[in-house]
Amino acid sequence: MDLSSLKPAEGAINRDGKRLGRGQGSGKGGTAARGHKGAKSRSGYSKKIGFEGGQMPLQRRVPKFGFKNINRKEYQAVNLDKLQTLVDNKAVKGEVTFEALVENRLVRQNELVKILGNGELKAKLKVSAHKFSASAKAAIEAAGGEAISL
Repeated sequence: MDLSSLKPAEGAINRDGKRLGRGQGSGKGGTAARGHKGAKSRSGYSKKIGFEGGQMPLQRRVPKFGFKNINRKEYQAVNLDKLQTLVDNKAVKGEVTFEALVENRLVRQNELVKILGNGELKAKLKVSAHKFSASAKAAIEAAGGEAISL
C-alpha cells in the first residue's frame, strides 16, 4: 500500500449533482430547477407540518372525541404475586424498596409505582411504593407486613 493506492471508503463520497443557479451555461440557471412562480419557487419557503397542498389535512379530517387529562399521573403496576416471586427467588428479604424493584427490573427508574392486589402474598414484607390499591394494602397487612407510601 502506498499513497497512490489510497481512496475513500465505499459510499463515503456523496456528490450533490449539478450546482443550481449558477448561470444559463450550467443547465440549471434561471429558475434553478424550481419551476415558475408558486410558493415553492420563493426563497424562504417551508411548508407547515401536515400541510397537504390545501386539501383538508388528516389531523383535521379525523373526528376527535373524549377527554385527555393533561395532569394525569401514570403509575407502573406491580402485583403482589411479583413481590412473592422476589421473596421466593431470595432477591429481597423483609423489605421491598423502590430501588429493589428497579434492580429486579419490575419498574423503571423515573416513574411512579402502584402496588396492586393480584396474587397471594405469604411473606411478611415492608413495602415502599408511591401508591397502593386497597386490596393490596389489606393483603400486605394481613400477612403481617407494612405498606409505606413514598
